[in-house]
Amino acid sequence: MKSQNTTRRNFLAATALGSAAMVATASAQAASGAASTQSTHYRPPHRFGLGGVAIGNGFKPTSDSQAEETLAAAWASGVRYFDTSPWYGLGLSERRFGHFLHNQKREDYVISTKVGRLLKAGKPRDKLLWKEPSPFVHTYDYTADGVRRSIEDSLQRLGVESIDIVFIHDLSPDNGDLGERWTEQFNIAAKGAMPALTKMREEGLIKAWGLGVNTIEPALATLKVADPDIFLSATQYSLMHHEDALNRLFPACDDRGVSIVVGAPLNAGFLAGLDRYDYSGKMPESFKEKRARISTLANKHGTDLRTAALQFTAAPPTVSATIPGARSAQQVTENATSMKAQIPAAFWTELKNEGLIAKTAPTPSIKQ
Repeated sequence: MKSQNTTRRNFLAATALGSAAMVATASAQAASGAASTQSTHYRPPHRFGLGGVAIGNGFKPTSDSQAEETLAAAWASGVRYFDTSPWYGLGLSERRFGHFLHNQKREDYVISTKVGRLLKAGKPRDKLLWKEPSPFVHTYDYTADGVRRSIEDSLQRLGVESIDIVFIHDLSPDNGDLGERWTEQFNIAAKGAMPALTKMREEGLIKAWGLGVNTIEPALATLKVADPDIFLSATQYSLMHHEDALNRLFPACDDRGVSIVVGAPLNAGFLAGLDRYDYSGKMPESFKEKRARISTLANKHGTDLRTAALQFTAAPPTVSATIPGARSAQQVTENATSMKAQIPAAFWTELKNEGLIAKTAPTPSIKQ
């Protein structure tokens, strides 16, 4: 295994190419048929992972010891795919993941993080999702130079020698900082971040890249202008909300050999019983009733809502992994146990017959 310093030197040297050269490379790829199906795009070998929002103090504080216990329980439960971001707790999530993972062999796990925001010392803004975050402020940078800086900063915070998957983060209309201006930043990323990450993949510095977003349109737009490997699609494929992803996102990804990592498969705790839906908190009026109906049917068939929700998100062939978050050892252990449970086929049939999930939705097969 290469030393940490050697890997980082190689990273900095290999990514020192100018943005113009990277744009030319991306244009040449598009002209030579980048829109054709790709059979070599990387997929994480682990179907179940751990998302890092709660570890970064999402919604409420998590102590260092609690975060360490959660990560240790995840590892003991067989979790080997970990997803984090500089945005989660303003660097806090990455530092906590790194503190745990530096004691593990690098070849034994997959890690993904994100680019698009750079951190610098300062007083965090009020009313963030993060409670008691690290003392940093963020600026957006979707340029090639911004990507290189962000990845190098993440390597330092994580204390690891390499990152497997890089997601361009929150380049999406639901990002309150960007709003309708997301398309302006998307154009910057198309000329900067995307060709830069493609070059890093070609050089073997990362294994894959894509977008990490909470809406579908940015992913569809990326497929038209670049050669991504994988998307982290959060809140868009769950028991509560999945038709749009099934009808538009998944077929477009299948045409290009691109896979999906499902983020927030429990809708930020809603499908684990919390009265909180996704990250904004806005909940469709009918969803509590729908949740209650699914839960009743789950109990009837000898399973539970959380188990059904997690297994549902992992069922489509397009999905390479599902990554619920967890704040405690108990939560992550329960999630891992849910992924191993047997759910009767009759349960899924009844959900479809009752109109609670789409008729075309893939469902888990019974393991023999």
